[in-house]
Amino acid sequence: MRITKIKIKNLFGISEHEADGKSVELIGTNGTGKTSVIDAIRYALTNSSNRKYIVKNGESEGEIYIETDTGLSIDRKKRVGMTDYKSVKEGNNTINSPEAVLRSIFTPLQLSPMEFIAMDEKTQNATILNMIQYDWSLDTIKEWFGEIVPDVNYEQNILAVLNDIQAENGYYFQTRQDINRDIRAKKAVVADIGEALPVGYDGERWENADIGGLYTKIEQIRKENENIEKARMLRDNHDNKIRGFQADKEVKLAALDRQMAQEEQEIKSEIAALRERIKALEEKEGGLYTVKLDKTKIINSEYDAAVSRYDAEVSSWAEYADKEIQPIDDLMAEANETEKMKSHVGEWRRMCSIQDQINKLEKESKNLTEKIELARSLPGTILETAQIPIDGLSVKDGVPLINGLPVSNLSEGEKLDLCIDVAIQNPAGLQIILIDGIEKLSEDNRMRLYDKCRAKGLQFISTRTTSDNELKVIEL
Repeated sequence: MRITKIKIKNLFGISEHEADGKSVELIGTNGTGKTSVIDAIRYALTNSSNRKYIVKNGESEGEIYIETDTGLSIDRKKRVGMTDYKSVKEGNNTINSPEAVLRSIFTPLQLSPMEFIAMDEKTQNATILNMIQYDWSLDTIKEWFGEIVPDVNYEQNILAVLNDIQAENGYYFQTRQDINRDIRAKKAVVADIGEALPVGYDGERWENADIGGLYTKIEQIRKENENIEKARMLRDNHDNKIRGFQADKEVKLAALDRQMAQEEQEIKSEIAALRERIKALEEKEGGLYTVKLDKTKIINSEYDAAVSRYDAEVSSWAEYADKEIQPIDDLMAEANETEKMKSHVGEWRRMCSIQDQINKLEKESKNLTEKIELARSLPGTILETAQIPIDGLSVKDGVPLINGLPVSNLSEGEKLDLCIDVAIQNPAGLQIILIDGIEKLSEDNRMRLYDKCRAKGLQFISTRTTSDNELKVIEL
């Protein structure tokens, strides 16, 4: 789309000015209306101006009318003390939402392309990246990364978004650093626990070891050994015990004999002394034999009962007497070792739990690494299919490069070429460039800029301050 007619009347410092669709250079000294022509065209397209007074001093109305080769016409009138007038048509048809339509046919840089060179590097880079045409949405991000990545400005172009995703200060990188830091800390804990555990410690074995069963078995053997020792003692001491019983019996019988003899002597003495008691004493003497027999019978009965009881006890333990004593030292050592090893099970289980956490964190870290690498590789994939508006454009780490160089490394001439490429982003839009104050460029760069516009088929209007007292129009 090219402008074919321009009519300006009473706008800014212009009384009347007409032009066609040719590329021209407006020259003259300050105040001849060069910049006013460009400002009027800007006003027609944007309905705004940075000038305080738009209508020419002394007039009540100013107007600019523009026609294009597609049938689009713009008629905008600025009125003093009255409502402004505007008419934007496509042929004979009035366009609804005219300001939105006008904004869609040009970029702000077309109206002042040199502003691109004055931008800071970050803004320049964002402007270039925004030119890359690639259809994407938040669903695209979900498809790539399985989520909407936090802490990213999704109002940017897709390459800037991907750069933020993979950046060292980005969510994925910082999260991975936190996870890796946690992994290192947990591995240190695992190492400390591992050093504290016995060499070759088999946690599962000692966790499942039956220490209660071992102690039960030891107690059973200890009881068995006690029974064996008691049986042997009973058997081995049998004769001694019997002799002891027999000696006890003989002692009691001897004591009985002495007691009876003494009593008999006393009785005889008393008989001699007490004749009157002879009869009673003789009767008593006659009964002593019977008493002796009765007591002898009791003593013998006690002896037989003791022997019988002992023999019964010996018999009850006889099954143990011939058994061998079982050693429990090895079992006790095993039980002690098991108990010692089981005391480490808690730490071993903690170590296993931490190791499980480490394994999970390592998977998360690996997943984040894969997402970071994906964010780094996607720009190349995007550039393979996207519409690239600038020759030699590539992207590395989110930074646009022109023939392998960042914008800051380009020569002045290369930057001028670039500012035109950046300004014209819509091939179907208005193909015009407005350049105010082109005298600031060297002759070579000015010619280079014009050649660039011609090569891209652009209509361009520029202003250059000269010593001419009247506005002159030079066709280019």
